[in-house]
Amino acid sequence: MFLGIDIGASATKAVLLGGDRKVLASCARDSGVDFALAAAEASSKCLAAAGVGDKVRFTVATGYGRRNAAFADDTKTEISCHAKGGYFHYHRACTIVDIGGQDNKIIKVDAAGKPVSFKMNRKCAAGTGALLEEIAPRLSVSIAELDGLARKAQSEIELGSFCAVFTKTEILAKIAQGARLEDIVKGVFGSIIKRVMEMDPLEGDIVMTGGVIAHNPYLGEMLEKKLGRPLFVPPAPQFAGALGAALFALEKSAQRGIV
Repeated sequence: MFLGIDIGASATKAVLLGGDRKVLASCARDSGVDFALAAAEASSKCLAAAGVGDKVRFTVATGYGRRNAAFADDTKTEISCHAKGGYFHYHRACTIVDIGGQDNKIIKVDAAGKPVSFKMNRKCAAGTGALLEEIAPRLSVSIAELDGLARKAQSEIELGSFCAVFTKTEILAKIAQGARLEDIVKGVFGSIIKRVMEMDPLEGDIVMTGGVIAHNPYLGEMLEKKLGRPLFVPPAPQFAGALGAALFALEKSAQRGIV
């Protein structure tokens, strides 16, 4: 069995693969302030869910805190792992759009799954999952309610700020003007889409990954309308990075002849 750990700034994900490249188990937990603990607990929880004990042959860590997983046999970059994990379910040239808790990635891969270019957002919460975490309390709703609220919108409030802090101020003004909560939430989704589309041209087939699309599928539907073509969202898109790391673990084990 082969383990992939994706230690993100917000969440740590683990995926356990069998030698047949099938997912045996996956789990996620908040990264918190101790990345090493988060990685260890995600790993243990994943193995327990699979009911296999400690029989991992090779482990690869990726993500913001990948250097904190001391038990990992190797590390790989987020770009490499998200490219491999996003391509795994699609198997053709595509543009992978990953909207994460703290950053966004646009990765273009060729027909063989090799990354040919990538862009990452500037260091700002606007356009990422962090924006949703910021505005949910301001609107007195939970993050889990946002997708349902956006679906009920009658119109999309235009939000022009390029900064999460200023966006919150802009939302206060909209509330004072009597704007509907649902329309504001849809406007926030639209703001995230706008930031993503400004990063890089979204050419060809689009594969969306990350926790934001996993928990807010309506955001993907809005992007489809903007682009005028369907998107592909793989199963459990929030685990794409960890899946890619697990696939690398399988390959690395074979290359090194570890049995």
